[in-house]
Amino acid sequence: MSLKALFSAKDMTIGPPWKRILEFSIPMLLGNLAQQLYNTADSIIVGYYVGDNALAAVGSAMPILNLLLALFVGVSTGAGIVVSQSFGARDREGLTKSIGNCLALSAIASVIIMIIGPLLTMPLLTLLGTPESITGWCADYLNIYFWGIVGFFFYNMLSGILRGLGDSVSALGFLLVAAALNVVLDIWFVASFGMGVAGVALATVLSQGISAVLCYIKLLRMGDLFDLHFKTIRLEAHMAKRILSIGIPSGVTQAIMAMAGMVVLNLTNAMGETVIACNVIIMRVDGFAMMPNFSFGQAMSVYTGQNVGAGKYDRMHSGAKQGSLIAMGFSAVITVILLFFSQYLFAFFTRTPELIDLAVRMIRIMAAGYICMAVTQSLGGVMRGAGDTVTPMWVSIATTFVIRVPVAYLLAYLTRSETYPHGSPVALFGSLMISWIMGMVITIIVYTMGRWKKNIPA
Repeated sequence: MSLKALFSAKDMTIGPPWKRILEFSIPMLLGNLAQQLYNTADSIIVGYYVGDNALAAVGSAMPILNLLLALFVGVSTGAGIVVSQSFGARDREGLTKSIGNCLALSAIASVIIMIIGPLLTMPLLTLLGTPESITGWCADYLNIYFWGIVGFFFYNMLSGILRGLGDSVSALGFLLVAAALNVVLDIWFVASFGMGVAGVALATVLSQGISAVLCYIKLLRMGDLFDLHFKTIRLEAHMAKRILSIGIPSGVTQAIMAMAGMVVLNLTNAMGETVIACNVIIMRVDGFAMMPNFSFGQAMSVYTGQNVGAGKYDRMHSGAKQGSLIAMGFSAVITVILLFFSQYLFAFFTRTPELIDLAVRMIRIMAAGYICMAVTQSLGGVMRGAGDTVTPMWVSIATTFVIRVPVAYLLAYLTRSETYPHGSPVALFGSLMISWIMGMVITIIVYTMGRWKKNIPA
């Protein structure tokens, strides 16, 4: 494959399904790795240069950030699906309109979050019972992130468009540059300037802005597939409605997960700073461990979208089986790594032996759950790519609010002790493992029932 072909749109409606999925997924997996480096670099650097409380502050800010940004992340998912279907159908006009509407939606969302985000920061931190020792740092991190949200929104939307076109390699390259820049700026702002938590937030905002600009330049050079200029960047009722109808359920899914995380965070905060810090470093490692699942889920959405657009439904079903098996294989390897090497991973985040020991015990409770999530994400990706984002939304509601949250509080109540008067941290991670198992079971059932196929164009 030539260098030009590597960094170009790719047709996933031809060739062996497993090969097309793997070719697309590996760059996306590496891209998600780079994306995860943003927040991981934040945690490692503030943990080493500022302390465990600063580490806890960054972690406590994330559920609030995820909640307020969830809807847009879902809309960008819907945008990628619409783009992939238009590309598969070879519909230049539809592709042009979908991309123009995506960029217009990004601009509107940026203005909204820049206004309401800072207004909600302190009320949400208070509502969640955030310890006073880290409240100021949490607020600084969130406010800087919200003020610089333009880069986040446009990068997610533009990279989603590139992936919808089958080009996961370009998005990877741009993100690797931004991730490296983020690490350099983190160290510069925190170690040299002593900016603390505010410094890592500023570094992330600047790095995301760079990656967004690079993605936009790449799209400008793809004029053989669609038209992109100022006049095409506008909202059209029909296309915007289509993007939102697919994207909003995905956004609701993300919001539900974020809200469940906030509800459980209230329980986590009650257990004290050590458990908060433990939760932070586990979630950072979890972010890496979950990447193959999310990457294959996204790949299955694009693969399915292109084949639905081309009317190749047999490839959709064969790809679902092959993609799920590949994802499970990746997750099995990750499970082994977490079971035997997690203590070395956690040592990157903190020098406190007690914190490392606690985190190791907790990650081993949930390690095998990543295989379950491989199935959930892959089959959910197929349903989303076919245009059904509502079914995965209901699965998410069932596994988070109906299962995880009640189980977490029940286990916390049953594990109260003198050491943990508000419950053991086992409640936090045991409930997560249970929800992952049930999520896989429910997803297999609804996928097999096949009602999601009604969204496929006749």
